[in-house]
Amino acid sequence: MIPISFEFFPPKTDDQKRIMRASAASFKALDPEYVSVTFGAGGSTLNYTFDTVVELQRDFGFDVAPHLSCLGGTREEIRALLQRYVDKGMNRIVALRGDMPSGMASPGEFRYASELVAFIRAEFGDQFRIEVACYPEFHPQCHDARTDLKHFAGKIAAGADAAITQYFFNADSYFRFVDDARKLGIEVPIVPGIMPITNYSQLSRFSEMCGAEIPRWLERRLRAFADDAAGIRAYGLEVVGDLCQRLVAGGAPGLHFYTLNRSKATLAIVEGIR
Repeated sequence: MIPISFEFFPPKTDDQKRIMRASAASFKALDPEYVSVTFGAGGSTLNYTFDTVVELQRDFGFDVAPHLSCLGGTREEIRALLQRYVDKGMNRIVALRGDMPSGMASPGEFRYASELVAFIRAEFGDQFRIEVACYPEFHPQCHDARTDLKHFAGKIAAGADAAITQYFFNADSYFRFVDDARKLGIEVPIVPGIMPITNYSQLSRFSEMCGAEIPRWLERRLRAFADDAAGIRAYGLEVVGDLCQRLVAGGAPGLHFYTLNRSKATLAIVEGIR
């Protein structure tokens, strides 16, 4: 049975919290390898992340991997946060460059995720299993795929244990990326990130922000559904389910689902591949 994992974001309202908890309860039955929680940079959003991490560990028994961004934070702040996670018995981290926190003039003491990974290893040794991000269609702020692959190699050389990809809808882009990484001597697991399709406008907005490509054939089919929300969900389930089947058949070491704190589409996909 292929390992699976799920990503949550920290809820800020009572209604968001209720939805997240209901999804967490549903996902618990699927026995995920771990769940991750996205990082809110600075201020109260950071507390939302920490509180969500603790809640998912305490109330659902998940192995939780907090996301940690290096931008905007000092070494002391990041060291203190990591120690809080150690004190809670956590042993996974998703180490990211992240985005510059709003209103901050300086990027902080780290510029790249590779520097954050090296810092975690230097300060905490093997306390954490460190996951990093990678981009089969290359990072939107990178000029070319070759340079982006070298940046990925730098994160692995700094001490990362595994990688999670940005989501994609072209399986060939993932397989080619893995092949290129192996040619550079990168042997860590590279787990594909999976985005269920339930809403075209939302998917389009997310993809624009993060640089993920919606293939032309898929975009045109989704546009053709117009306001048919049920049709989009059914077609999205078919497309992403087929993608997951191909990835599993091709030897992907796991699947990491970007759930947006909702469970229905992800549950259907996982049940289909299992």
